[in-house]
Amino acid sequence: MSKTIIPAPAPTLLPVHGSDALFPVRRIFCVGRNYSEHAREMGHDPDREPPFFFTKPGDAAVPSGLTLPFPPATENLHHEAELVVAIGTGGRDIAAKDADRHIWGYATGNDLTRRDMQARAKEMRRPWDMAKGFDASAIIGPLHPITETGPLTSGAITAHVDDDLRQTGDLSEMIWPTSDVIAFLSRLVTLAPGDLIMTGTPAGVGPITPGQTCRVEIAGLSPATVIFKP
Repeated sequence: MSKTIIPAPAPTLLPVHGSDALFPVRRIFCVGRNYSEHAREMGHDPDREPPFFFTKPGDAAVPSGLTLPFPPATENLHHEAELVVAIGTGGRDIAAKDADRHIWGYATGNDLTRRDMQARAKEMRRPWDMAKGFDASAIIGPLHPITETGPLTSGAITAHVDDDLRQTGDLSEMIWPTSDVIAFLSRLVTLAPGDLIMTGTPAGVGPITPGQTCRVEIAGLSPATVIFKP
């Protein structure tokens, strides 16, 4: 068997609630502007246009509960509370009515965003990659299997920075529910086991500064918490 010319990258592994098992992450897909009020606060028309996607590297995912250095190259880091869908069975051209069969489980997530960098990229018509896909930019809570939660189509979603409630919404407010998101995305790429889909954020996104704690919660799931060093 041939050897790799450099050490093979270690897989990104996330904890599973109530288990010693770990979930291996392959890719992270993110849905933009999937809540009407968030679309409005970002200055966009919230009508139900086809969903659009951006990505984060798989190793941008880190588990809840870490204390991290504040990300470089930003003076305006934002939290974005999101439901994360973990794919267990791959496929392409998946029908929305069959989407739940491809879900392994769910987690609470925080799509951290260097908002100032994103704004500059938008102004210059450049990609958002460095605004969204930086190190440790996806804070992911423990995964819960769909066999325990059932399909998640409603439930409160919130974000606190320290004790300040910043975001509050309900999963039922998604413009494109998870079944539609999976169906649409699977027409663009072949989904595979280990893929994560971050399904968009409700209104109220805002800044986190060094020394603060951000906690995202979704009813029925474990929280996603991160502390930034002063």
